[in-house]
Amino acid sequence: MVMGILNVTPDSFSDGGCFYEAEQAIARGEQLVAEGAEFIDIGGESTRPGAVPVGEAEELRRVIPVVRALAAKTRAVISVDTRKAGVARAALDAGASVINDIEANRTDPELWKAVAATGAGYVLMHMQGSPQTMQANPCYDDVVQEVGSFFEERLRRLEDHGVHREQVLLDPGIGFGKTLDHNLALLRGLKVLSTVGRPMLLGVSRKSFIGRLFDAEPDQRGGASLACALWAAESGVTVFRVHDVAMTVQALRMREILNNQTNTR
Repeated sequence: MVMGILNVTPDSFSDGGCFYEAEQAIARGEQLVAEGAEFIDIGGESTRPGAVPVGEAEELRRVIPVVRALAAKTRAVISVDTRKAGVARAALDAGASVINDIEANRTDPELWKAVAATGAGYVLMHMQGSPQTMQANPCYDDVVQEVGSFFEERLRRLEDHGVHREQVLLDPGIGFGKTLDHNLALLRGLKVLSTVGRPMLLGVSRKSFIGRLFDAEPDQRGGASLACALWAAESGVTVFRVHDVAMTVQALRMREILNNQTNTR
């Protein structure tokens, strides 16, 4: 399944400002669905390294009209990328059904309570530090083992706060508190992480580690992003969070056709 990225922000690393106004964002969301996205992930606060936090009132202003419109206009699952319990509650009330939480390393359970109360889906992502600090000096003894242990510990904590395992997708957090080598190790170790027993979501689209490998700007990273998606599909990942929906859908469907070993017209 493909999750289309819809950043309603002025400063996201790849498309900041492109869909900042609600009308533009709604049109873009409809386009992503037409291209084959089954999820739309709407974010009103950039989480790129060093991004400046956004106040709750501003995030609500950016996100809620878009959630409400796309929930009414499309059949896509609406996900909201937020760290704020107030935004999560408002988004779920407006028609979202998934909360994508980059800050699952949180200690405050208020956002989890909102997810538990509604039975919403929850994306549990690993991040070392915060967007302001995560790339300062990320360190691991064994990044795959440590991310896997984090997933297990968080799943237990979520259950303690009323969020059932069946509600949870796991995201290893490529680029969030990881070096280039950490990111590559996680991609190579996806089969190990899949043994945690919950479906996995992967977000590698246009990320900076690809830029470092190939000296490529964000809009020139599509080929490597697709390669990572196909690699991840072989490793058991089932949801792909991407900017380039049509290309990703086509690549994944072609993989399915080839694996099916039957003629398809």
